[in-house]
Amino acid sequence: MLRRPPALLPLLASLFALYFIWGSTYFVIRIGVESWPPMMMAGLRFLLAGLVLLTFLLLRGEKLPPLRAAGNAALVGIMLLAMGNGAVTVAEHQNVPSGIAAVMVATVPLFAMCFSRLFGIQTRWIEWLGIAVGLVGIILLNSGGHLGGNPWGALMILTGSLSWAFGSVWGSRITLPKGMMAGAVEMLTAGMVLLIASKLGGEHLLTAPTLSGFLALGYLSLFGSIIAITAYMYLIRNVPPAIATSYAYVNPVVAVLLGISFGGESLTPVEWLALAIIVLAVVLVTLGKYLFPGKTLRSVAAETPPGAER
Repeated sequence: MLRRPPALLPLLASLFALYFIWGSTYFVIRIGVESWPPMMMAGLRFLLAGLVLLTFLLLRGEKLPPLRAAGNAALVGIMLLAMGNGAVTVAEHQNVPSGIAAVMVATVPLFAMCFSRLFGIQTRWIEWLGIAVGLVGIILLNSGGHLGGNPWGALMILTGSLSWAFGSVWGSRITLPKGMMAGAVEMLTAGMVLLIASKLGGEHLLTAPTLSGFLALGYLSLFGSIIAITAYMYLIRNVPPAIATSYAYVNPVVAVLLGISFGGESLTPVEWLALAIIVLAVVLVTLGKYLFPGKTLRSVAAETPPGAER
């Protein structure tokens, strides 16, 4: 059955949310960690977003998900949001520029392609070319400049990106709650885990957060979490996957431009080159994934994977 083209206004609004709202969150995180301890801020962000979304869904008449599906969503939330986004937040607190953090996170589709092999999905030459190009970009990005002097920050973001990539691939193969309930459970779980980690790590507020700190937290909770995730869910149901995932190579450009324009950040010539190379690599992997689709190695290739309804 042919997919019915989506209405133009919701389509443009959803793409704007993914391209610019998600792209801007790196800069807003940078503002937020000036007032909040990093894990505390990330925990509050997802806990507030999860509570608001869950309340909305329950008031709309939706029921709580079965225990197994909720448990799967909780694990996905830990891998994607607690470990993936939490690592970025902590790294930016350690003075990794927001634009550089976004460039590192842009490697997620490259790692996701590698993890796909664990689930029997073949890959094509253009995708492996993208991986090779992406590795060159990562090496350049870490060879000097901001990340060269902050190896722990680089390792933290790289580990978070690996966790996000694996969680994304694994999450597409398991049973999850339907619709936005999956996102609510994932955010609630990530929020609680991050707040526990904040407490165990000895984080505490030295002074009351500034107005910009509260505004950053509100922006990340409402726009960066609830609205952007809703937009992403709309896109994956109404447009080809290549369009829905195209944010991966737009976000770093948006983040870099915002950091330079408003955050006083700068990139060295080598880092500009690394940005271009990593964006090219993600484009190659995305095109290879959908223009040259691989076949699964299993005989159940035609079967819809559990959780695909999400």
